[in-house]
Amino acid sequence: MTDLPAAPSRAMPARSDGGRRALVFGGSGQIGRPLLARLLHAGWKVHALSREAQEEGPPGVHWLRGDLATARDLPPDVDAIFSCGPLDAFALRFARGDLAGAQVVAFGSTSVAVKHDSTDAGERDIARRLREAEARLFDAASARGIAATVLRPTLVYGAGRDATLTRIARLAQRLHGFALPADATGLRQPVHVDDLAAVAMACLDAPVAAGQAYAVPGGETLAYREMVARVLASLPSRPRLWTLPPALFRTLLAPARLAGVAAGFNDAALARMREDLVFDAAPAARDLGYAPRAFAPDAAMFTPPA
Repeated sequence: MTDLPAAPSRAMPARSDGGRRALVFGGSGQIGRPLLARLLHAGWKVHALSREAQEEGPPGVHWLRGDLATARDLPPDVDAIFSCGPLDAFALRFARGDLAGAQVVAFGSTSVAVKHDSTDAGERDIARRLREAEARLFDAASARGIAATVLRPTLVYGAGRDATLTRIARLAQRLHGFALPADATGLRQPVHVDDLAAVAMACLDAPVAAGQAYAVPGGETLAYREMVARVLASLPSRPRLWTLPPALFRTLLAPARLAGVAAGFNDAALARMREDLVFDAAPAARDLGYAPRAFAPDAAMFTPPA
């Protein structure tokens, strides 16, 4: 947890008619979908923004189409605003002052800490943008008397739309196996999308969360190699995990990049396989009752939606 500029410490009062309203940015995304389901189950009326046209429904969700930066005709005042998309874009929009709500819950990333000293300039830029976005959001919220909380997930999975574990699963099925260097033993804490939706809801009833940023890792810490092994074991075809000497893996990586199989997998990402990326969930557990599940994947978690 990170202490940030002071914000009002209050929980959102429920309306007497039970008709609380939420505005959700990124409602069609991998975290947004389970969050919508939880809001509807709790009796909320939801306005959700998406860049792509969405089918109306389920009852209680009103879809708005548009880009975060330019969307107009948003509800002028809601009980809660959720951001499930890029934090930097949301923070810029929120700082304009045309969004009003009693509370804000926004998703960032643990990359703000992991990538700040990366050997890759692009990754350092990601960390910088996240850091600046958090500061911008908290400054704007504090100035307007709005309680804001930032949640920083680790490796997200569960909706078949993540860029790490789902990508590994798809590659493994295509190639009938997946290769890792033998020293890919750095620790990881993969977190399920529904656990993130649950902790976002918990922020609404936790006055202490105002003005705070929380790490929200998964409920189990395991080695990178073991994490990948469980992904492969969950797939119907049971693709094989090949463990290669590190030098051989690096030698084979160059042609794999040229072939597009390892596109985007840079040297910094390779080095991180040996690093422990472990985050303390105790503050979120204490303040928000956060209790994420252990990593027990099944094939549906890595199946992209139709």
